[in-house]
Amino acid sequence: MTMRLDWKVLGAAMGCFLAISYATCVSYCLLFDARMYRAWVDLLPGFHWISWGSFALGLVETVAYGILFGLVFAPLYNFFLVKVGKHAS
Repeated sequence: MTMRLDWKVLGAAMGCFLAISYATCVSYCLLFDARMYRAWVDLLPGFHWISWGSFALGLVETVAYGILFGLVFAPLYNFFLVKVGKHAS
C-alpha cells in the first residue's frame, strides 16, 4: 500500500526547508561577500538587499512558495499515484 501525500504536511516541510535555505544563503552572502543575493532579488518580489524588513519579507515569501509547492505537488502526486498505480498492479 502506498501512502498519499497531505498537502499541508508537504507544504509545511517545504516551507521550512526553503526558509532555512534562504536564511543560510543570506548569511553566507553577508559573511563572504558573495553575489548570490542577485538571485533573491530576481525571485522574491519586493526584496532588496538587505534590511531587516527585506529579510523578513523574503522569509515570508519563501515559506509561501513552500506552501504553494505542497498545494500543487501533493494533489498531482496523489492523482498520478492512483492513475499509474492501476496500471502497475
